[in-house]
Amino acid sequence: MIRPLVLLLSASTCLSAGSESLSIRETDTHIEIFSGNQSVLKYHKAVMPPPEGQPKYFERSGFIHPIKAPSGGTVTGIHPADHIHHMGLWHAWVEAYHDGRNLDFWNLKEETATIRYTKTLKLVEKANQVGFTVRQNHVALANDGRPEEIILAEDFSIVVRVEGESYLIDHTTVQTNVSDHPLELPVYRYGGPLAYRAPASWDKTNSNYLTSEGKDRNNGHETRARWCAMYGPTEYGDATITILGHPSNHDAPQRMRIWPETSNNGAIFFNYVSIQEFAWSLKPGVSSEMRYRILVDDGKPDVNRIEERWKTYSGE
Repeated sequence: MIRPLVLLLSASTCLSAGSESLSIRETDTHIEIFSGNQSVLKYHKAVMPPPEGQPKYFERSGFIHPIKAPSGGTVTGIHPADHIHHMGLWHAWVEAYHDGRNLDFWNLKEETATIRYTKTLKLVEKANQVGFTVRQNHVALANDGRPEEIILAEDFSIVVRVEGESYLIDHTTVQTNVSDHPLELPVYRYGGPLAYRAPASWDKTNSNYLTSEGKDRNNGHETRARWCAMYGPTEYGDATITILGHPSNHDAPQRMRIWPETSNNGAIFFNYVSIQEFAWSLKPGVSSEMRYRILVDDGKPDVNRIEERWKTYSGE
């Protein structure tokens, strides 16, 4: 069911974007962005149940899947057998501490915390860009006699543009600690404001990473980079997804979690990790903004084009 127009800026708007038009449509369960008749990405408002036979604690809302390349090929994966909690494009803190307890918003099997879509704040409709802002709550689950508690209130924004033959997706999180205690984030190898899982078909035989510093799957982990491109086959040919980290982000250029070929047959998993080298604390009443730009292209990475877009994005 599409939400009534009176409740939103627009439930569907079409805008000129090169040879196609961009549109955004919201229903009770999701928000989806299209280029012409083709889906670009889908954000899930409703809780998605886990695969059949998996525990209920793997259910989650507030993530993006699928993301499509301009050709129509899918460049995200969800619920892989090796990590059921991986959800396309998502984000969460891991191994955090709050008021004397451990909270893990990432590893859902711990059943200490989760993230939930709460409400749509706005839909965006401008020339050659459409998008949305939603409120996501990062929630400590009822445990040890304590009731549920919202720790972080997050305004999560996605804006999509078409530039030439590419999709440009601006990904912004503004997280505010609305509790009475700091959320302590110790040094950890993964977790944070952006994570990505590629399709299950991408492995060490047909895919790879390329960072701004020339690193790949076997030497990129724990290094810093301005951007990281990941590429592999889709149902409509090769495609590349490149994630650019804005220089204003905490601890930029951030360190990365990159799986080597020895992990899960070289499956592609990527995470910009703002706590990989230094611990951090999100204080009560304080907001933290993290910005990324995601480029989605057909074919393999074009370094010169990525660098040009990095300069535009970073203001260099």
